[in-house]
Amino acid sequence: MNLIRNHGALAKTVTFAVVHFSVAFGIAYLITGSIAIASALALVEPMANTVAYYFHERAWQWLRALPGATSSGASSLGSASPG
Repeated sequence: MNLIRNHGALAKTVTFAVVHFSVAFGIAYLITGSIAIASALALVEPMANTVAYYFHERAWQWLRALPGATSSGASSLGSASPG
């Protein structure tokens, strides 16, 4: 059963990567009109997003570790009443 789930997760990851690269390429091509530039951006942008995601996750881990953070990972940052 785990093997089937793992293959499903792998297939989902691969298809998401294809979608991500396609969207990045399509937008870059529409903006630049250059296949070479669009291809380069479609390769570089997901790599940059991967690095940014790592730091995003680290920031959330830091927020969860703050005193007063709830078990769901939210802190009291959004709970203050206005005024």
